[in-house]
Order: sequence, then C-alpha cells, then structure tokens
Amino acid sequence: MGEIPPSIGWFPKLKSLLLDTNQFDGSYPAKDISNLANLEVLTLAENPFLPAPFQVELGKLTRLTYLWLSGMNMTGEIPESLSSLTELSLLSVSNNMLQGTIPTWVWQHKKLQYLYMFANSFTGEISSSVTAVNLVELDVSSNNLTGTIPDDFGRLINLTMLFLYTNQLHGSIPPSIGLLPNLSDIRLFEDMLSGSLPPELGKHSPLGNLEVCNNNLSGELPADLCSNRKLYDIVVFNNNFYGKLPQSLDGCYRLNNLMLYNNHFTGEFPKSIWSVVTNELTTVMIQNNNFSGTFPTQLPWNFTRLEMSNNRFSGPIPTLAGKIEVFRAANNSLCGEIPWNLMGISQVTELDLSGTFGFTSGLTILDLSSNALSGEIPKAINKLKLNFLNLSMNQLTGEIPTSLQNEAYERSFLFNPGLCVSSNNSIPNFPICSARANNNNDISRRLIALFLVLASIMLVGSAVGGFLLLKRQKNTQDPLSWKLTQFHALHFTEYDVLSGLCEQNWIGSGRSGKVYRISVVDGEGGSRMVAVKKIWNAQNLDSKLEKDFLAEVQILGEIRHINIVKLLCCISSSEAKLLVYEYMENGSLDRWLHQRDRVGSLAPLDWPTRLQIAIDSARGLCYMHHDSSPAIVHCDVKSANILLDPEFRAKIADFGLARILLKTGDPESISGIGGTFGYMAPGKK
Repeated sequence: MGEIPPSIGWFPKLKSLLLDTNQFDGSYPAKDISNLANLEVLTLAENPFLPAPFQVELGKLTRLTYLWLSGMNMTGEIPESLSSLTELSLLSVSNNMLQGTIPTWVWQHKKLQYLYMFANSFTGEISSSVTAVNLVELDVSSNNLTGTIPDDFGRLINLTMLFLYTNQLHGSIPPSIGLLPNLSDIRLFEDMLSGSLPPELGKHSPLGNLEVCNNNLSGELPADLCSNRKLYDIVVFNNNFYGKLPQSLDGCYRLNNLMLYNNHFTGEFPKSIWSVVTNELTTVMIQNNNFSGTFPTQLPWNFTRLEMSNNRFSGPIPTLAGKIEVFRAANNSLCGEIPWNLMGISQVTELDLSGTFGFTSGLTILDLSSNALSGEIPKAINKLKLNFLNLSMNQLTGEIPTSLQNEAYERSFLFNPGLCVSSNNSIPNFPICSARANNNNDISRRLIALFLVLASIMLVGSAVGGFLLLKRQKNTQDPLSWKLTQFHALHFTEYDVLSGLCEQNWIGSGRSGKVYRISVVDGEGGSRMVAVKKIWNAQNLDSKLEKDFLAEVQILGEIRHINIVKLLCCISSSEAKLLVYEYMENGSLDRWLHQRDRVGSLAPLDWPTRLQIAIDSARGLCYMHHDSSPAIVHCDVKSANILLDPEFRAKIADFGLARILLKTGDPESISGIGGTFGYMAPGKK
C-alpha cells in the first residue's frame, strides 16, 4: 500500500522488479525506476495509481524484455521513446485510458511475441505494414480502431491468438488468415466486418475457438472448419451466414458451445451433434434459422442450454438431460403429448416451447400456446410455482389441475374445448367435469326415448329432403363441391390441398381468411411446400361476380415472371376460395425489416441484400404496369406483400383478390384502385 519510494532506483544491478497486483497508489517513480539500467523485467500492473500520462523515462530501460503495465490508470499516448526497447518480448498496457494511434514501431518490432493493448481508447487504423513476425498472441480488442484488417496479418506464422473484437473495423477478413499454421483462437466479434470467412480457416491450424458474432458476415461456414478436431467454440450469431453446416462438424467431438442463432442457415441439423457417448457439448443456440431434422430419443447428459426456436424441427421431444437449465423450442413442428418425464428435471430455469410443447419442474414461466398439444395436462404441474402460464389454443382435454383452478389462470386455458373444471367457482366459462359426465349419462338415458321420435322424423325428413335436393340440384351446384383451376403443371389434387387445411398447418390470418403451409407431392417422388390462402365468401356470389373473379384469377395465374409469386391454381366453391401459391421460405420483407412474428431479434439485412430486394420488387412492378397484357395495378404494395425466397430474392405477392368477395355492389374487379396506402405507379389514378 502507499507509494513506491524513490529509493527503488538505488539498485542499479537489479534485473527484475515485480510490483504488480498490490494497492500502491499515488504516482509511481518512473524517473527513479529508469535508473535501473540492467532491468529486464518490470511489472507495475494492477495497482490503483493516480491517473497520469505514460512516462517517457521508461524508454531508457533498453534491456527490458518483459513490460507489464496493465490496469494502472495511465493516460495519454504511448511515447515514441518506447521504440528503443528493442529487446521486448512482452508488452502489456491493457486496461488503461490510453488514446491516440498505436505506433507503427509496435507492428514492426522484430522480437515482440506477446502484445496486449486491449480495453483502452486507441483510435485510427492498424498499420498496413506488419513485420512483427514473431508475434504469438495479439490482443488489441475493446478500443476504437477503424479501417481494415491488414493483409500482412497473414504473414504472422507464429500467431496462435488474434483478438480484434469490439472495435470499428470494417471490410473483409483476409483469406491469408485462414492459412496461419498455428492459429487456435480467433475473436473478431462486434466489429463491422463483411464478406465471408477465410475459406481455409481451420484446415491448416489447430483452431479451437471461433468468435465472429455481431458483424455483417455472410456466405457459408468454411468446409474444413473442424477438420483438425480441435474446435470447441463456434460463436457466429447475428450475421448473414447461410447454407448447410459443413460436414467437418460431424466429427467435431470437442465442441462445447455452438451459437449460430439469427442467421439464415438451412438444411438438416447434423445428427452427430446430439451424440451422447463422446459429445462434450453443453450449449446449443440455433434459434431463428431454417434448420430441419429430428431429435434423438435422449439429449446428451451434459447439456445445459438448448435454444432452437423458429426453425423447422419435427417429431417428438426427447428426454432432456439431467443438467439442462434452459430449453426453448418455440415455433417448430414438434408434436405429441406433453411428456411426463420432463417433470423430474430440477435444474431448468427457463422453458419456452410455444409453437411446440413440453415443460419441467424448476419453472416460473411456461408458454405452450398456439400448438397442437393433445391429451391431459399432467397432474405433476401442481408441483410447479408458476408466475405465468399459457396453454391456450391447443387440443388439451380432461380436468384442469386443481392448483390452477383460480382466477390467476383465468386466461391460461382459452380455446381448449376439451378442458373442464371441478366447480363453477374456479375458472369462469369452463364446463364442470362432473356435470359433463352427468350430461352424458342423461343423454344416454334419453336416447332410447328419443329414438322412436327421431326415426319417424327421419322417415318424413328423408322424403321431403330428397324432393328438395332434387329440386335444388336443378337450380344450383352442390355447395360443398370444389372446382380446381390450374395455371401450372400440378402433381397434386384439390383433395391433397383440402386435407391439409388443419390448424397444425395454419401460419397466419388476414382480414379475408387464413393462410396455411401445406406439403404436397412434387412429381419427383418427393414433396414441396405450398402456401394456401383460404378466402371465405361473405355470401354466395351471383354467377356474374363468380365469372369476373375467375377471369381475374385466370389473368394472374398466367403471369410468368421471376419477381412475382406464382399462383399455381385456384380451388373454389360457393363457400370459399383457395388460392394456392408457391411457398416463400423467408417470409415477408416486413418481418425482416421490423423483426415481427419471431421471438428474439433477426439478423439484419445487409445493404447489398436490401438493394437487390428493391431491384427485384421494381422489376416485378414494371412487368405488371408495362409488360403485362392487360396491365395490372397491385393496389397494395408494401413490405408485408414482398416475399423472400431462400436466397433472399424478392417476389411480389397478395394482389388483393379478396376484395371482390366482399359483397355484391363492391367494385367487381381487383383492378379497381384500393387497399393500403402505399405505392401506385404514376399515371394510375
């Protein structure tokens, strides 16, 4: 404690002065220390000295090989006098308040092996001439550095650690960095980097840690990323990566953390990731992508965190690992009953399966709403101390557990017609279970009494009904019959589409009806997804209005343009119209611009992608206004009606066909101008 006495400079033969990690305050006697001409090692780090500029006198210690000055409240710039310390192998000035640029001599120091300058306020660019070829560890993170990563970093063949994170670096990562033979830890997160990762990253070195999250990087992950089987952390979230995961991950048995969320990855998630025998994986965060696949029957024993919401996983939920703490799988295609075996897991603190199903015992918040959950609510849920519960909009049956039959959970079970309660005083608007059973018995006793009456009514009704049916068939078609009008070669029938109109396939609603995502045959032995918009008629259309509607659908169905969503067919009846479109995997532009309808944040669209979307949309509008015959006015162009394919190419959708279905007397053509305030071509007034 206290100050370092000036007498410290009275020992001219001293070679090592280790004063780090104490409670020295006041100022340090740099002038006196500079008299120690034979000093080779100096450590003053981690002491609460008074803020003071970097002392130029330290440049006199020309025999120094080890200079550790971190965390000692130094201010100002690095003095040029330090360039005379040509024997330095380690220079650490991290965790100070230093400013200015990093001197050029630092990047050209021939003997420097360890350079730590992180957590300061350095500005400017990194020198383009980097000849400090003996560097082993380089950390200049958490500053305000600008410019690009120098190509010369690819010449640092001894480099094992490269930390440039939390700066303002832009541009691409030099491909030559992927050729460094000893690189094991690279951290470039929270910059403004773009382009792809070095294509040979991981192929030539024992790469163990990759952290490049929160940039604008794109492309696919390098094919040989884990070819040396050393990789333990992959942290690339909040970028624009796409494509399938590299096959080299199949044998990546040391992987511990996998954080890929908020990107555009596709394809089946590697089954080897779930390996129970050799896997060291504890954390998987892959939400907000387009992964597909199924789970194994049991997750690895050491899993602590699994977040996979907003993907396309299917099948039943697995048995969870005993150590798991967080499990989120909202908005996938998981199915089945709420599993009972989840109740024995005591470590879970968060569980979100809205869009799927499941729960466990350490929870305070549970949201499983808007799914296809069936069966009874497990009685073991009584053991939970829930602050929030939402099981609404499912297909659950049976009695609501007694601990949940109170006003606190009044809205927790809505739209589950099969649920009941024990008494009227518990939750309003739910039937009493015993009353339901008694009602069933009463109905059974009355059936015999009613049978004779019903039989006689049926005889009379059959005769009258047959007469009326014959008469009606002369005047109108069967109201339940469906007519398919196709505009492209199809390998599915109207029955394939109709059978898919279930809540499990429902993906959205609008003012005029619902939208479903349905799997149909594609003609090549496989299947494809189509989007089906179901538009209900407000009333039966007269024959003229019906013909006008079909005529306009015919026009739209004949459009052939790469930037307009294909209308594959129309399936119509007197009750509803089904418009079957090609399915656009990345949804609407609106969702990506405003981060709607997904939990958590989406990776932002980079500017080249935004420009391409604008060009695609303009081309689609140009075709409609100038090249289509007859010309078509969309009437409702907005970001919600610009859909994106897997490669983020834009197509115009939703021509407002529902307007003609509202009522007789409304505009008889969708070419009539109306809709959302938005774009309309000049002259179309």
